[in-house]
Amino acid sequence: MNSQARRRAGRGPATYVSAGLLLAVVLFPFLWLLQMSFRPNEDILGYNLLFRPTLEHYRALRVGHFPRSFGNSAIASVTSTLLSLLVGVPAAYALSRGRFRASRRIALWVLATRMAPPIAFTIPFFLAYRYLGLLDTIPGLVLIYLTFNLALVIWLMRTFFDGVPRALEEAAWIDGSSIWGSFLRVTLPLAAPGLAATAVLCFIFSWNDFFYALILTRTKAMTAPVAIVNFMQYEGWEWGKIAAGGTLVMLPVVVFSLIVRHYLVSGLTAGGLRE
Repeated sequence: MNSQARRRAGRGPATYVSAGLLLAVVLFPFLWLLQMSFRPNEDILGYNLLFRPTLEHYRALRVGHFPRSFGNSAIASVTSTLLSLLVGVPAAYALSRGRFRASRRIALWVLATRMAPPIAFTIPFFLAYRYLGLLDTIPGLVLIYLTFNLALVIWLMRTFFDGVPRALEEAAWIDGSSIWGSFLRVTLPLAAPGLAATAVLCFIFSWNDFFYALILTRTKAMTAPVAIVNFMQYEGWEWGKIAAGGTLVMLPVVVFSLIVRHYLVSGLTAGGLRE
């Protein structure tokens, strides 16, 4: 069977049915949340698919803590992602190219910080933040996001740097380039898909964080996921605001992922290139 016949065989009805079922299961919660955000209050929990759409829940979010919380999430996520790349990429390059004995042990210790449960870091961070005055501040959020994003950056980028042939850097050195110059002009451009994929994952993990923000913030630095929880009051749950807020929180991640989807796919599937 040639390659064209194999491709046709892989696109049979069973493939389309399986893909459709998988897509329906994955998208169902998002679509249900989206239609809830446009339902009137009196029909918010109804199952009738025919209803008059309204924007009242989105308008209600313009007052209160949600706009500021949304901005806090954006600032903390973008800042922590940029700082994680700024610190983690050179560290990953050093661990990839370094020929010292402890490089593998250092990499394992860095990974161990990502494998530990969040509660193991929360209590020490809470006590330290209270002493340093970082509780309920954006710098405090950025610092803790930087802590767990660094491990991700170092491990992913180390893998991508391992895939860049060392001979290309040596050729640049022969042409008179410095180590820093070969890193910026040769290695980093070749690892660009991996850099984009790592940036997307760091942003998503920071943006979606709920646990750390719930413990370490109150009102000034409250993030969007925590603000949505505040719509669940003892007197009753504000379903419309919860649905509208959840939809708005999903939007930046979806848009960001679509913009860099090419780099995300190629970056996450890279790794076959070896010296």
